[in-house]
Amino acid sequence: MLTAVVKNTTPHEGQKPGTSGLRKKVKVFQQQNYTENFIQSILNSKKTELENSVLIVGGDGRFFGAEAIEIICKICAANKVSKVLVGQHGVLSTPAVSNLIRKNKALGGILLTASHNPGGPENDFGIKFNCENGGPAPDNVTNDIFEISKIITEYKIVENLVVDISKIGSNKYTVDNKDFTIEIIDSVNDYLQLMKEIFDFDKIKNFIKSKQLKMLIDSMSGVTGPYVNSIFVEELGAQTNNVIRTTPLTDFGGCHPDPNLTYAKDLVDKVRNGDYDIGAAFDGDGDRNMIIGHKAFFVTPSDSLAVIAHYLECIPYFKKHGVQGFARSMPTASAIDLVGQKLNKEVFEVPTGWKYFGNLMDAGRLCLCGEESFGTGSNHIREKDGIWAVLAWLSIMENTGKGIEEILNNHWEIYGRNYFTRYDYEECELEPCNEMISTMEKLITEPSFIGKSFTAGNTIYKVKVADNFSYIDPVDKSVANKQGLRIVFEDGSRIVMRLSGTGSSGATVRLYIDSYSRKYNGVASVMLKPLIDIALEMSQLKKFTKRDQPTVIT
Repeated sequence: MLTAVVKNTTPHEGQKPGTSGLRKKVKVFQQQNYTENFIQSILNSKKTELENSVLIVGGDGRFFGAEAIEIICKICAANKVSKVLVGQHGVLSTPAVSNLIRKNKALGGILLTASHNPGGPENDFGIKFNCENGGPAPDNVTNDIFEISKIITEYKIVENLVVDISKIGSNKYTVDNKDFTIEIIDSVNDYLQLMKEIFDFDKIKNFIKSKQLKMLIDSMSGVTGPYVNSIFVEELGAQTNNVIRTTPLTDFGGCHPDPNLTYAKDLVDKVRNGDYDIGAAFDGDGDRNMIIGHKAFFVTPSDSLAVIAHYLECIPYFKKHGVQGFARSMPTASAIDLVGQKLNKEVFEVPTGWKYFGNLMDAGRLCLCGEESFGTGSNHIREKDGIWAVLAWLSIMENTGKGIEEILNNHWEIYGRNYFTRYDYEECELEPCNEMISTMEKLITEPSFIGKSFTAGNTIYKVKVADNFSYIDPVDKSVANKQGLRIVFEDGSRIVMRLSGTGSSGATVRLYIDSYSRKYNGVASVMLKPLIDIALEMSQLKKFTKRDQPTVIT
């Protein structure tokens, strides 16, 4: 029999979960009791529900993940959790964790990921708690965790508990006369079965074979590798050379596992220079995706969401369960709004962060949602889902018999085009960035700002709305304030600026520009240049960030 012990500890500063959990450098989590404190704080926030509960544990395979899983299992054992389900080798994609929480009616899941942030001993680690609906913990839960972390004085642990996470099977223990189980599960199987329930794999497989569809799918050395091999190669018949970087690595092979035109440049170059019909990339934990077509024709996440919405009923899951409302994060261009209007569906605008979609899904008012940060998903789980998005696109290609560029051109011909770009300024000094946001907020909330005109080139933009976006949840009436500065002009064009909540150090400034036009064959950088110039001048962004150019342009 094993025995739980109580260890004295003192609080660590700054354990406030951001948009998607607590993210810091690995060396921060390796500090004495830092990880232990945060895990105990999570469990203390669910103290009355722990006994006989089930928790899911897994992550993107990044450095320090195995050590963190050992700590989590030992602390769960000491806190009367009944069972912990762990992905083999500690590997579970974020969508797979969400599915397992729902399938096993678990109390929640602890995810070890910093998503699209780089990994390795000198880089980032993260811990995120997902609730019983499978989605990221809402603000009231993360606030509780943070408040507990500030006053924690002890944690409970079973120090001599040992488990081998490389071997699938059930490991049973007795801890203080109570049964405790750690079950090591196949990382892919449950998720694969879910995808087979959603999509028509036979149709997609026949389409790939009959069209000799040429794909190039890049897991970026992240968690999706085993899922990609199982789904696209073994189930759908893609060739082994159609998938690349499918072995999860603790440092993602030294790359930045963020599926955008900058960090997935290798994929973009290969598709541009080769004969491929579709290219796709995923981030470290598998919830983000990038889609490109022949010769690297780029699909913005805003357009990807809108196209999927338009063709949603070609996916069997939605034929069976119906189509409810749509939603997007506030910075995301409003292409899906036009589809919602045409289909007479509710369209919600929410703050950045997948947790804001969950209540709407649970209330039956939302079935498809997305964020401009390369996240797309549906109500099959409560997380964004990269592989799901690629399967959705393959279903649309099969249904229409068309390539990606033709599908987009047809879509724009019906709806018009929402030109969109995002400028990211990563790891800037925090204090000047806070000053920039404060200065700009004061400027745009002056009463005289509404109705003001700005001229760039031959274009005049007149301000219709300007605020720091706030959101009232339609379901539980909870309020989220200060979610990003936005300026909406009378023609629907927008400038949005916010500080990201997904970085591990410093400040990441995100500047979003979008503009609607019936002219759909323009070049986005040209179409948006007048607004970009206005935004850079108004915000004094170069002055405050001390950057002449953004780190990433999407």
